[in-house]
Amino acid sequence: MGNSYAGQLRTRRFEEVLHNSIEASLRSNSLAPRPIFSQLYLEAEQQLSALEGGSRVDNEEEEEEGEGGLEPSCPPNPYQMHPPPEGCCTTDELILKSPTSRGFCQAGKDLRLVSVSSEPIDVPTGFLLVGAKSPSLPDHLLVCAVDKRFLPDDNGHNALLGFSGNCVGCGKKGFCYFTEFSSHINLKLTTQPKKQKHLKYYLVRNAQGALTKGPLICWRGSESRGRPSTTGTGSGSLFPPLDSSGPQAASSSEPTPGTSPGVPMGVQHAGPVSDHPSQTAATGPAVFNGKDSPKTQQLVKNKLPAMPRPSALGVVSNSGPPKKRHKGWSPESPSATDGGYSQGGGNRAKYESTGTSCMPQVGLAGPASVTFPVVASGEPVSVPDNLMKICKAKPVIFKGHGNFPYLCGNLNDVVVSPLLYTCYQNSQSVSRAYEQHGACAAQPISQEMQLLLTVYYLVQLAADQVPLMEDLEQIFLRSWRESHLTETRQPQQAPPQPFPPAPGAVAQVTSAQLPWLAGLAASSCNDSVHIIECTHSLAEGLSEMFRLLVEGKLAKTNYVVIICACRSPAIDSCIAVTGKYQARILSESLLTPAEYQKEVNYALLTGKVDSLGAFFSSLCPEGDIDVLLDKFHQENQGHISSSLTASSVTKSASLDVGGAPTCTSYGLEPHHVRPFQLAVAQKLLSHVCSIADSSTQNLDLGSFEKVDFLICIPPSEVTYQQTLFHVWHSGVLLELGLEKEHVTKQRVEQYVLKLDAEAQTKFKSFLQNSFQNPHTLFVLIHDHAHWDLVSGAVHNLCSQSDLSVGLVDRLLNCREVKEAPNIVTLHVTSFPYALQTQHTLISPYNEIHWPASYSSGVDLYPENKKYFGLSEFIESTLSGHSLPLLRYDSSFEAMVTALGKRFPRLHSAVIRTFVLVQHYAAAMMAVSGLSQMKSYTSVETLEITQNLINSPKQCPCGHGLMVLLRVPCSPLAAVAYERLAHVRARLALDRHFEIILGDPSSSITVGKHFVKQLKMWQKIEEAEWRPQTYLELEGLPCILIFSGMDPHGESLPRSLRYCDLRLINSSCLVRTALEQELGLAAYFVSTEAPLEKGVPNEALESDAEKLSSTDNEDEELATEGSTSEKRSRSHDSACSPPSSKASSKSAGSALCGESSAQPGGPSQREQARSPQPCSPSDESRVPGDKQRLRASQRPPVISRHSPGLAPQPDYGLKTSQRSVQVPVTSSSSQLSSSGSSSSSTVPSASTVILQASHCSMTRACQQPPIVFLPKLVYDMVTSTDSSGLPKAASLLPSHSVMWASSFRPLLSKTMTSTEQSLYYRQWTVPRPSHMDYGDRAEGRGDSFHPRRLLLSGPPQIGKTGAYLQFLSILSRMLIRLTEVDVYDEEEINIDLEEESDWQYLHHGDPWPDLELFRKLPFDYLIHDPKYEDASLICSHHQGVKRQDRANPRKPEELYVRRQTSRMRLSKYAAYNTYHHCEQCHQYMGFHPRYQLYESTLHAFAFSYSMLGEEIQLHFIIPKSKEHHFVFSQPGGQLESMRLPLVTDKSHEYIKSPTFTPTTGRHEHGLFNLYHAMDGASHLHVLVVKEYEMAIYKKYWPNHIMLVLPSIFNSAGVGAAHFLIKELSSHNLELERSRQEELGIKPQDIWPFIVISDDSCVMWNVVDVDCGGDRSRDVTLPTLSREFSWSERNVSLKYIMQHIEASPNITHYALIGMRKWSSKTGSREVRKPFSRCHVHDFIILNVDLTQNVQYNQNRFLCDDVDFNLRVHSAGLLLCRFNRFSVMKKQMAVGGHRSLHITSKVSDHPVAVVPAQYICAPDSKHPFLAAPAQLLLEKFLQQHSHRFFPLSLRNHGHPVLLVDCYLNLGSQISVCYVSSRPHSLNISCSDFMFSGLLLYLCDSFVGASFLKKFHFLKGATLCVICQDRNSLRQTVVRLELEDEWQFRLRDEFQTANAKEDLTGRHI
Repeated sequence: MGNSYAGQLRTRRFEEVLHNSIEASLRSNSLAPRPIFSQLYLEAEQQLSALEGGSRVDNEEEEEEGEGGLEPSCPPNPYQMHPPPEGCCTTDELILKSPTSRGFCQAGKDLRLVSVSSEPIDVPTGFLLVGAKSPSLPDHLLVCAVDKRFLPDDNGHNALLGFSGNCVGCGKKGFCYFTEFSSHINLKLTTQPKKQKHLKYYLVRNAQGALTKGPLICWRGSESRGRPSTTGTGSGSLFPPLDSSGPQAASSSEPTPGTSPGVPMGVQHAGPVSDHPSQTAATGPAVFNGKDSPKTQQLVKNKLPAMPRPSALGVVSNSGPPKKRHKGWSPESPSATDGGYSQGGGNRAKYESTGTSCMPQVGLAGPASVTFPVVASGEPVSVPDNLMKICKAKPVIFKGHGNFPYLCGNLNDVVVSPLLYTCYQNSQSVSRAYEQHGACAAQPISQEMQLLLTVYYLVQLAADQVPLMEDLEQIFLRSWRESHLTETRQPQQAPPQPFPPAPGAVAQVTSAQLPWLAGLAASSCNDSVHIIECTHSLAEGLSEMFRLLVEGKLAKTNYVVIICACRSPAIDSCIAVTGKYQARILSESLLTPAEYQKEVNYALLTGKVDSLGAFFSSLCPEGDIDVLLDKFHQENQGHISSSLTASSVTKSASLDVGGAPTCTSYGLEPHHVRPFQLAVAQKLLSHVCSIADSSTQNLDLGSFEKVDFLICIPPSEVTYQQTLFHVWHSGVLLELGLEKEHVTKQRVEQYVLKLDAEAQTKFKSFLQNSFQNPHTLFVLIHDHAHWDLVSGAVHNLCSQSDLSVGLVDRLLNCREVKEAPNIVTLHVTSFPYALQTQHTLISPYNEIHWPASYSSGVDLYPENKKYFGLSEFIESTLSGHSLPLLRYDSSFEAMVTALGKRFPRLHSAVIRTFVLVQHYAAAMMAVSGLSQMKSYTSVETLEITQNLINSPKQCPCGHGLMVLLRVPCSPLAAVAYERLAHVRARLALDRHFEIILGDPSSSITVGKHFVKQLKMWQKIEEAEWRPQTYLELEGLPCILIFSGMDPHGESLPRSLRYCDLRLINSSCLVRTALEQELGLAAYFVSTEAPLEKGVPNEALESDAEKLSSTDNEDEELATEGSTSEKRSRSHDSACSPPSSKASSKSAGSALCGESSAQPGGPSQREQARSPQPCSPSDESRVPGDKQRLRASQRPPVISRHSPGLAPQPDYGLKTSQRSVQVPVTSSSSQLSSSGSSSSSTVPSASTVILQASHCSMTRACQQPPIVFLPKLVYDMVTSTDSSGLPKAASLLPSHSVMWASSFRPLLSKTMTSTEQSLYYRQWTVPRPSHMDYGDRAEGRGDSFHPRRLLLSGPPQIGKTGAYLQFLSILSRMLIRLTEVDVYDEEEINIDLEEESDWQYLHHGDPWPDLELFRKLPFDYLIHDPKYEDASLICSHHQGVKRQDRANPRKPEELYVRRQTSRMRLSKYAAYNTYHHCEQCHQYMGFHPRYQLYESTLHAFAFSYSMLGEEIQLHFIIPKSKEHHFVFSQPGGQLESMRLPLVTDKSHEYIKSPTFTPTTGRHEHGLFNLYHAMDGASHLHVLVVKEYEMAIYKKYWPNHIMLVLPSIFNSAGVGAAHFLIKELSSHNLELERSRQEELGIKPQDIWPFIVISDDSCVMWNVVDVDCGGDRSRDVTLPTLSREFSWSERNVSLKYIMQHIEASPNITHYALIGMRKWSSKTGSREVRKPFSRCHVHDFIILNVDLTQNVQYNQNRFLCDDVDFNLRVHSAGLLLCRFNRFSVMKKQMAVGGHRSLHITSKVSDHPVAVVPAQYICAPDSKHPFLAAPAQLLLEKFLQQHSHRFFPLSLRNHGHPVLLVDCYLNLGSQISVCYVSSRPHSLNISCSDFMFSGLLLYLCDSFVGASFLKKFHFLKGATLCVICQDRNSLRQTVVRLELEDEWQFRLRDEFQTANAKEDLTGRHI
């Protein structure tokens, strides 16, 4: 048993560990032998936790045992056979690379596959690369080139005798004898070399081009003697799948991933199994031999997968080599091939290509599908004639270990499957994950142990149980872990196993002991397991079994285990399932849906069912049911029509006319979106935004202007109509602007696509539309996305197949959709598992799961409806106090089983359907008065029928209940419909209830009488109205026969009372199919009814808490409706509360106990039956929109914290409130008494039950439906596995996927939906027919599609409403993205402005005339509305008038939010970092020539005397912007920033560099000026603080940064302005010096810079028409009519180039523009230019203002201060009134980032302005804020205390010297400059009420102050840096001569001891 790692790259360390571990275990004497059965497979005292596993250490049994150099009689010693580790010295390795070294040829060249796998090898034409194997090098394959003529074909034939080969190492050619060749390559054999023995494998290249081990070479007969190699190489972990094909799937490959646990041994489609980490395994259950048909070859060439075929015992591939076929078996036989799919024998072309394996489909011969052995040898075994007739079932034979003989004869009566063989193979490979837990030396379970464990498993199965692959896999896994991982045991919290203890052994069971031990194990089972031991081959055992079957000696035997242990040390085995029940289920589970339909059709068409009908007729006491019906019809015809039928008709008619009797259960509720749906819609939106925000540039939301959508749904007419209604009622089309008012249904149809044959045309127009509208975001919604995952390649392969095959893949995954930048695909499903594989296109980050309603006990989304899903149904079976909601019908099952034995050749679906229809017919007859028929139906069916017929009588309006009868097979559904309709007609019940045949492909047909009733109930007056959805059948008493292999998302009304799923077939035994069927019953129940006794209030039960609280992601919907209703006292069993402890589970999967509803389900009917508002979101509403039930009529309900689901729109049938309680209507105890002959008097019991709430609608709306299941499914759903989960949760998730490994952990009960998704993404792979199969095969590592999302949520919970709501908010967001809130305020202080003596009269001038402009007076008033609460600045002109100025805003109005307007962004807007478009990619740094973030840091230093030190600034300059700067040549030092010339006239660039100081706005600052500048070249510098440098650089990698020194980290905007200006002045001097050397005059260098706020978003220009006369005086009233103007948006480039072109521009010091306002009037724009303050966006002449500085200490009003300084220096400020700037409102950054908090307190507390200052040397807690900020804020808020005389005294302002400070809006100020020759207003007329001296310099002297006059009692405030300078200032200015001081008048700011402020008197 040597461990083989052929073909796998290994590390020396790994081999050493493996070698040492094995050696230690062999030499250890500490292992005391344990009893042979001590190794328990399932129930050990200590359960090991399931370790997460990946790939395996594979064990490959040597083919050469007994044939090669080993002594055949000696059992192999695992240690001796194991290759020595690479680090050890062996005799072979001492001669390293000598000519005789093994693994090297005589020339010393390496031939080992691991060494040459990646090297190019020259293979001559006609030669193939094969792997030779030597017993002395078991771990390696030697690579040889052999002429393919001397190799066999796929059937083991046609190999020429002899040999011709080349050495690929040294290149020597022409070896004609294999003996010579084997000597050359050093095979070192002890026996005669034979090519048949030693040339083992074909070698193929994988997707990466590496050479890997391929399929076995099929030498004739070799495999019949040698044992098949078990899975070997661990190559799976290193190499991608080797796509071999057909039976030749390499036995060396890793175990095919596969088995499908959970399928009764074999419900899986076994097609080619591709284990992602291993080679593709082979075929289905049949032997496919013969040459490839051309079609098969074509498959291979195209590398396209073909359809998988179901096979038994899970999804498996056959790793054995193909064997000879029996000569009577022709390739044309019906079982060998089936429509369109060719056989898969396959020639070697397959192995030479890397093509995908092509999977033949096995077909049917007549009604039965016959599959054949995969590996066979020896003499054929004849299957007896009439075997099925004798056995009453078709035995299923599972190939086990070793070889399997040929079968011949009556092959139609037996099924052979390789699935057990594959399970054994898989379980012998140890997962790599377990190696990491220290198990690297562990050997897999021996074959003997596997078989023994299998016997023990079969022994403990009950008579009505079917073996499950998952159970067996878990048994093997647990047994292996117990043996080899004891040191890593982890306690696993699990309930006791349902299986009895089974044997285990540390000492291996030998093949000689095996038969005896197996017999011993089977001795206790009353012969249900029979052991047959063979001495020579399995053939004799099979013959013996057939003999015993024919003789009837195995009548009580369910399983026959055949063991042949003669081939020591190997065994041959197989297991035959002979139990009638088990064999039938297993054989039928192997059929594909198509084969199942064929078989049923065959039975119906050939009349085989007639015998069944005859049998039923014979049961009737009268001899024939139809005779009895006719007799009843004739006897009661007159009586019934006049009394019974008429009564209901007149009842409903009277309502219409008189209107007196009414039913309150049919109430209407308004449309609205439920909180859950809104939460999910917002989650979807946030995921879309995160895609847009990512750096991948996959979605540019900023470029879209509107949203369009297309909803793709399965081809179901009802679902189609239902979706149309949702879209129609949601109003989404109007909201998205796609339609105008009065949307017609025909218009809505454009947005919903039914995926049928006509879909392609509509989809093409959608694609064309998306291509033509690049600025529209198209959302492609794929609803019910788990349906039809077939690859489009399958359609291409089978041209004659249905057009709809692979349609979803061909449309939604086409290249156009994937590449379109404006299409986002949203998959919506309740069952996402098949979209969560290793190859999925959907990123796990793009999955959105329905949220939990509870987190830490808090109800996150309170709603008055609670969702009742699968986990609540399961929970109802556990509560012992009432009838469960989930039931099975034992009498029905017993009858089906009995008839199955009587009619063995009929499919059980046919039998079950006929039995159930018979039961319904008999029940209808019994209720109608033929009481003798009660014994021919079941209690359950009688209860359903009674309540159906009697329910309308309890309601004044005739409302009744719906019974859903699920018949998946359409032909059988038609038969059921005809039969039930016939019986109903004969019983004259035509008007009591309707029978509706629901077929996906057709619309609903309802009788006229019932249509009339529905129209009356729903108040519909339209004459032609017909119900088109099931929701519109609300309240209609009916049986809905629901056909179709899968539900397609149809929603059902709230009146659904019984969900009869007794006919669902065994194909539903995969998780998706099972949850999909059970999802039909998902329901919303009311949570509002008052609590009554019945259920103890266990709402916060620990389980429920545990489940909901584990999901901290808020991802799943936890519903916990524990409610119970007080049961009707007279009939205790009538009510069945679902559970008092319906645990709060999340939507991940009900089966996983996480959600009350499993994820997924037809989204359409999600809310169908709850009183949902008809929002698009909610899944149920009919046009009539009726909803019923008032709270007062609801029975008492107790609701535990279940997820709230607000009422949802039931399309129109408003659902009544349902409590989570489950009163079950009548039960058997009431049925027996109802035997009277008249249907009107029938079961009084049920009448009483229904009368409790009068209308059955009331009851139905308060409780979920009752669900009837087949026993097999019921057991699957209600039984739990070791982790406490329902066993159904561990089923294979979908038919279209397979397990990646059998070594996988179990799902956990506490997993959230996200964790489940990750589990399936790790442990499942798509089958070749799955549309995702090819994605990884293309070699792309990361194949997630960036614009693809997945929304999953439980069935019927409201997903449709959620995604329609998502479309609405997405549309709103896109509109919002193209809009911006800009400040929109009128200019202030306009009324205070005085008309001056001089006006600028040239209204049409584009530029100011310098001479005229100089004459304009300066307007000291501040007009910017942001300074509304700032102090007024007085001038000489304005002083007197301002006496009577109206009171400013009230104090509380100062903080009112500033007015804004929402504006649409123009094409010239400035953008923040969220904007991405193709045009500005390069601008933002995505330039092909420059790498992202490629920039350099440069220091730039200059001295500034006022600071007394050198200033060092740092520039970050991207490579792409270096051309704007000058660098020194030798060292690359930054010298200066280039400046243009005044004389430049180019229109290609903007001359003025733009500086934008910013803080806290790295994301939101509007620094992208590309569009604003209209693409023109410009220099833009961001001025940032040092601590923010990194974050700004990250967001703006292509912007130049000017980094302020660290001392300015806490400074305000004044410091930034100061440094910008000083840097620019210094740079101007440097540039003048530099360019002077080039002959350019200094005055010709451009002196202007732009200082712009980071919130300037758009710019406008006013176009005026002045009536043609430039010189007119504007003051003339006559002109106002002739002055007209309009405003338009323009680019910043236009404005800048206009201003830069101004004549004499260098004479202006500051140029600015208006702030935009929608209230701007003619007065503001009439004057083209003003001489006044400028703000926000200024153009600064650094040359003229060289001696005027910004105040670097200022935080507020620094621009006003600077404007006043510039004006007082005699310089010109010019505002262009025809230009305006829009400023965006920003909630973050800027001055908002300045917070004043206490340094001492740990808790943020509000600090009031009064606390900003304190007494000197005070111990007041210091504040964490700059002193200057505290000062400015304090003065703004508290100056009225300093200057009491100044309060509202505008004629006596406060005098400010050299500095403007805001003293609050109630105080006026007068600004004067102390500088010599400065311009000041005349102050001789003023009496000032105060004097404020702020950090005054030497220009302020005592004589200067004595020029001004002050009121008596005026106040002085002196502010200095510290106490010393304060004293000096007082002395220097001789202040004590005029003012009085006291020490107590001194204060300091409350933050730092060195900063003192002021004195006042």
